[in-house]
Amino acid sequence: MAPYLHQHKPWVTVICTAYNHESFVSDALQSVVQQQYPKVELIVVDNASTDQTAARIQAFVNQHPDTHFIRNTTNTGLCKAFNQALRIATGKYVIDLSADDVMLPDRIARQVARLEELDERHAVVFSNAQYIDESGQLHQTHYPVDELGQSTMPIPTGDIFRHVLSSYFICTPTMMIRKSALDELNGYDESLSYEDFDFWVRSARNYKYAYIDAVLTRKRRLSTAQSLRIIRTDNQLLSSTLAVCYKAYMLCQSADEFKALASRIRTFVRKSFYTEQYDLAHQFGNLLSVIEQPDPLTRAILLASHLHLPVNGLYRQYLRWWGADRSIRMAAGSA
Repeated sequence: MAPYLHQHKPWVTVICTAYNHESFVSDALQSVVQQQYPKVELIVVDNASTDQTAARIQAFVNQHPDTHFIRNTTNTGLCKAFNQALRIATGKYVIDLSADDVMLPDRIARQVARLEELDERHAVVFSNAQYIDESGQLHQTHYPVDELGQSTMPIPTGDIFRHVLSSYFICTPTMMIRKSALDELNGYDESLSYEDFDFWVRSARNYKYAYIDAVLTRKRRLSTAQSLRIIRTDNQLLSSTLAVCYKAYMLCQSADEFKALASRIRTFVRKSFYTEQYDLAHQFGNLLSVIEQPDPLTRAILLASHLHLPVNGLYRQYLRWWGADRSIRMAAGSA
């Protein structure tokens, strides 16, 4: 029966995007070929790495010649690199795997089984994850767990549009996505600096999400992670976030959804102020004013933005004082 069952399993495409991940890319790719699932298509995009990442990928491809290897001569950005691969992907389901993360062996099998039992309105299944550092040491899980490994907090599922407006809660690399939904959304928005908040907003409006309460991925935390760039004065993430907030505003349909978006915008006003992107703070404030009257704290921050105070140094010190784990979550949650 095994060959028959394998024949009727859907293909899954894993898109692995890499940029200067020479220390980690081999582990990421090995985690794909070690999956306990028979039909996995692997597409790897090296986005013009300046280290030995491309050489490590090529060594892997030599051993696994079915791998599709796209080697860009210029860095096109994460969203465009992913879309390059998406255009040639043949799987029914797609995983966006960063070259520094690792999938556990049963991940694809469990996520496919879950999506196959759901209707096509469910576009995404996601799970818990465990964080690892640069050396691969295990740290805490994305969602806190009990002694049995079960999440101790409620995880929004189903129609989650309001939830993705109000807070960051999905660990991005744990998602498996229905390719038909990605195609309908035209993939990632290539005008943006990052993908996840925009994808959640656009997909959650019309599709449902399902959760598997298990650690299926190990996500690596690096000091150079994009999510931590949001505390820098030269980051481009907040300008992309403003564009996503305008999209979200156009998609909101209820008072609760507008309220959730307003709460998130207030956070972005503060982030823009802390990173000394004062014009952006006022642009976020303008959008907030369309939804509701800014609260006194937000009005004070917008007023202070006119003074162009050098607050970023103090903000960085505050994050260091508050603790590394907390600062990482704050940074990731704001983008």
